[in-house]
Amino acid sequence: MRSRYLTAALLALALPLSASAAPAASRTVVFQGGTVLDGSGGPPLEEGAVVVRDGKIVSVGLAINVKVPKGAEVIDFKGQTLLPGLISDHSHVGQTSGTTTGSQNYTRENIEKQLRQFAAYGVTTVTALGMNRPLFNELRKEAHADTFTGADLFGAGQGIGVPEGGPPQAMTNSAPDQLFRPTTAEEARAAVRTLAKNRVDLVKVWVDTFLGKLPKMKPDIYKAVIDESHKQGLRVAAHIHDLEDAKAVVDAGVDIIAHGVRDQPVDAAFIQAMKKRGVWYVPTLELDEATVVYADQPLLVDDPVLQPALSPELRTQFNDSAWRKKTLEDPKAQEARHALTTNQANLKALFDAGVKVGFGTDSGATPLRIPGYAEHRELKLMVGAGLTPGQALAVATGNAADLLKLKDRGRIKPGLRADFFLVEGDPSASIIAADRITGVWRQGRKVAGKLTAPPAP
Repeated sequence: MRSRYLTAALLALALPLSASAAPAASRTVVFQGGTVLDGSGGPPLEEGAVVVRDGKIVSVGLAINVKVPKGAEVIDFKGQTLLPGLISDHSHVGQTSGTTTGSQNYTRENIEKQLRQFAAYGVTTVTALGMNRPLFNELRKEAHADTFTGADLFGAGQGIGVPEGGPPQAMTNSAPDQLFRPTTAEEARAAVRTLAKNRVDLVKVWVDTFLGKLPKMKPDIYKAVIDESHKQGLRVAAHIHDLEDAKAVVDAGVDIIAHGVRDQPVDAAFIQAMKKRGVWYVPTLELDEATVVYADQPLLVDDPVLQPALSPELRTQFNDSAWRKKTLEDPKAQEARHALTTNQANLKALFDAGVKVGFGTDSGATPLRIPGYAEHRELKLMVGAGLTPGQALAVATGNAADLLKLKDRGRIKPGLRADFFLVEGDPSASIIAADRITGVWRQGRKVAGKLTAPPAP
């Protein structure tokens, strides 16, 4: 049974892309008989029905009240749950391939493959938050037009980093066209104006010393970026690690904290500032877990949910005892564990206080942050932090769409895009059920089939 599921998932990832692929089918599809989670965080709709026409949701209600239109395709999903497609507010594309990271991976073939992989895991919208090359603009346009079977694509263009600082060149192996690294406030403003001309969705800045190893962006630079971005009608997402830097960028007017605070507990002053200014918070718990989890838990290499996304190169690395030993002996391992537990506690505190929380993982930034699989790990880590499964799923769908100001997706309700996925069981009761994907639709068109998953409990 497991091999059959794996074959189906791998075939789904291997579907060819075509610039001439048909748009959303001009037909009616009725999903009926199962549970609907609409992305609002409310209670599930049991024995529900969702009618889709021309890629958009026409109606949502009890199956008993729905009259199936003549000629409609009917999908009976009794025993399953229909959810909005997951939306990543913080990922990357074209940075990695196998175990490598660098500009050589920013190719059409690789990015399209990654977007298909995201879609196979029910992630139907992805935000590439920086490190993008000129090809990004072309691919984003094609993704918006739904000309291929992968996830839709948004992003921040190149992003704005620090000379000799973040993001670390030694880690990213980036090309000159992937980042702006301004030395003056005017250079920073000029970079923002260039990004605005390219119609980016967000502006990204890196404000972090990377555990004291690199110079940090100076306040006059990030203040100029934020000010100019707002003049250009753009919002700014800031990479941070420490509470001190999070407070500083919030005071400067940033719109999105793109990573969780990981050095110490957040305090009341920070929480109040976030709420008062309406700043979004994207915890990216999986970022630090991925640093150690494959060495800490070597049996994860056989996780059936991981299989469709696990490259042969990564499999070899995870099975290498020398690699695991080196990883666990590196001081980064203990730093990552501390960062994760701190991040989880801070997420719970901020969420309970009513701070706006988005969804992201930093997937695709390094080989260990595996697109698609990382998003499912993130859901589990959010539940581990104290959110209910329903709350975590609402963050990953409705909230995530709100962060991006996308009013056409993120929820299952009339008038919105039919971007959703089906899973066996009820993920609002057990988040593990979100792994048991049986199908993924984007604008009413099926783009992925059954994903390898563990058996139902």
